[in-house]
Amino acid sequence: MESPWDELALAFSRTSMFPFFDIAHYLVSVMALRHQPGAAAMAWKNPISSWFTAMLHCFGGGILSCILLAEPPLRFLANHTNILLASSIWYIIFFCPCDLVSQGYSFLPVQLLAAGMKEVTRTWKIVGGVTHANSYYKNGWLVMIAIGWARGAGGTIITNFEKLVKGDWKPEDHEWLKMSYPSKVTLLGSVIFTFQHTKHLAISKHNLMFLYTIFIVATKVTMMITQTSPMTFAPFEDTLSRMLFGWQQQFSCEKKSEAKSSSNGTGSLTSKPVDDTSDKVKKKHTKKTE
Repeated sequence: MESPWDELALAFSRTSMFPFFDIAHYLVSVMALRHQPGAAAMAWKNPISSWFTAMLHCFGGGILSCILLAEPPLRFLANHTNILLASSIWYIIFFCPCDLVSQGYSFLPVQLLAAGMKEVTRTWKIVGGVTHANSYYKNGWLVMIAIGWARGAGGTIITNFEKLVKGDWKPEDHEWLKMSYPSKVTLLGSVIFTFQHTKHLAISKHNLMFLYTIFIVATKVTMMITQTSPMTFAPFEDTLSRMLFGWQQQFSCEKKSEAKSSSNGTGSLTSKPVDDTSDKVKKKHTKKTE
């Protein structure tokens, strides 16, 4: 007989993302586009371009994973239900009278609920990407990590390409050079689920999905409530960086300190004869004056 924890985790892992969790994902993604400077004016001036950008925000992870696996990148258009749902949310966000949707989304409880539900979909996307990559490359864990990461956080990378096409791209915003918190937490999840899928991690999939989802939802909600920057991985990154790459810098600093100490020692030795000669000159001068 399974324990209540296993039953809860198993029931959670079988939860369908359609329609409520998908709605939350589309809502958060399109609202992020809505808050960009000039996005509202662009929607009125060029609705087709605004709609296409919104679809990149909503389905960017699936598009990037298809590109990496040499699949048709427009395969997401075959899912007419999700396309109509995402398009409807885009329409009511940008063209709702009196901007009622944006005003309703401005309330913090609504944002917390939508952001938490969106993080749940992140877990399902990572697991789906890892499983899908394993069907192409059996136990190819590097490919599985890459596809899981692309499926879960590919929207941020695809939108960078969209900014490049529009001419709004900046080098400091490049996701490969400066990874954001969603990219980091998705990469961590992709690695964990890949190890679980290849039997290198002794934990069931439904338990891991439940624990990972609790972690990312709790972290996201805490960040939004406290309005703090994502410092979750900062201590781990600093420790790992010092372990892997900091020894060389420490060794160079030790060599510099030894060189300085040796130079100080030789300087003190050379200064003694100079002091002795100066004392002799002073004594001779006093004798002459006497």
